[in-house]
Amino acid sequence: MSLQLPDFPWDTLAAAKELAQQHPDRIVDLSVGTPVDPTPRVLRDALSAASDAPGYPQVWGTPDLRESVSTWFARRRHATGVDPDGVMPTVGSKELVAWLPTLLGLGRGDTVAFPSVAYPTYDVGARLAGADPRPMANLLELGPHSPRLLWLNTPSNPTGQVLGVEHLRKVVDWARSRGVVVASDECYAELTWDGTDSAPSILDDRVCAGSHDGLLAVYSLSKQSNLAGYRAAFVAGDAALVDRLVQVRKHAGMIVPWPVQRVLRAALGDDDHVQEQKKRYAARRALLRPALESAGWRIDHSEAGLYLWATADEPCRETVDRLAQRGILVAPGDFYGVAGARHVRIALTATDERIDAAVARLTDR
Repeated sequence: MSLQLPDFPWDTLAAAKELAQQHPDRIVDLSVGTPVDPTPRVLRDALSAASDAPGYPQVWGTPDLRESVSTWFARRRHATGVDPDGVMPTVGSKELVAWLPTLLGLGRGDTVAFPSVAYPTYDVGARLAGADPRPMANLLELGPHSPRLLWLNTPSNPTGQVLGVEHLRKVVDWARSRGVVVASDECYAELTWDGTDSAPSILDDRVCAGSHDGLLAVYSLSKQSNLAGYRAAFVAGDAALVDRLVQVRKHAGMIVPWPVQRVLRAALGDDDHVQEQKKRYAARRALLRPALESAGWRIDHSEAGLYLWATADEPCRETVDRLAQRGILVAPGDFYGVAGARHVRIALTATDERIDAAVARLTDR
């Protein structure tokens, strides 16, 4: 059976990228959310100290790493009851998003639901498992049908929308009444711009009343710690579900390298580097957002995360081409579903110098 996977969306940006590269002051690439700032020294030192690693690491993660994740949830995410037995490191978060339906045993006839404007890997993960992908704007669209797995993404990629405690509590109550597993992708949670320390987690005590049954929180340190190249992430929540993931991954050899596990532990114990990086992104955002607004774009949501969800009230590919003419490359909203077809996603992940260049081009009329 051949898999019916969508075309890789970034391939469709080739022409716009070529146009943007012709700008005499070089391209400003705001299309991909890949960190550009240095990996913090405290984390590079942790990697170096763990470089002597001749043996196989644990799929489940070391006990002290899992304890560190539990402590971090209590300190930073208002989730005091995370069981270290319900924690597992992952090779970045994207691989877990792609393989979670398969690891949970979903297949033909099962449905995986996810937001109608969403990171495309939720759809791909359903297809890899042979399940049915189901984008949705709200739970009411599902009617009487219950998916086996429901993905949340808060803060959202691409929109930056944050789901509040009350909203998340209603989702958990709905899912538990129907036996639905909820997986919440939360990797931008510490990059909030509304004055809060972090966005609410699905494991927040106020959301789930201290019970993590049927719940999984997926987290990555790629963004807040500039560790995209390390593939440092984890999943936490229902210990029985995590145990199933561990058992399958043992057979498949899906293991986070020992040095990366050591870096994960060091990163979770050091809040200073996260706050320093957050200040960098806040400064870039403070320049780029008003420049876009003054040039006629409207910014929707975008209360957290590394993107501005912008619209000129026109088809997104027209916006992409207009910005490419100024040497600025952005991601079209249709990458994230048909509901995003009149928006573009503009990343803050560029150097200060390139952000300054983008601002100059946007405000030069």
